[in-house]
Amino acid sequence: MTDEELVARITQLVEEEHRLEGSGVGAGLSEGDARRLRDLEVALDQTWDLLRQRRARRAAGMDPDAAEPRDPGTVENYRQ
Repeated sequence: MTDEELVARITQLVEEEHRLEGSGVGAGLSEGDARRLRDLEVALDQTWDLLRQRRARRAAGMDPDAAEPRDPGTVENYRQ
């Protein structure tokens, strides 16, 4: 995936996340929507991580296409 494709994917994920969050205002989310929201959060973390890897590799003079998506357990345990 190119950087542009990753940014587009992030935008799609954020839009879906906002739609889901908006649908639960006042009434709360259904179990399925809450699960989907958690999945979206993980997918966003993974996609952002991959984009950061690509940018770091490029800045270091390395091949950005060699960046690999990391598993959810890795990206979810990063400290902010």
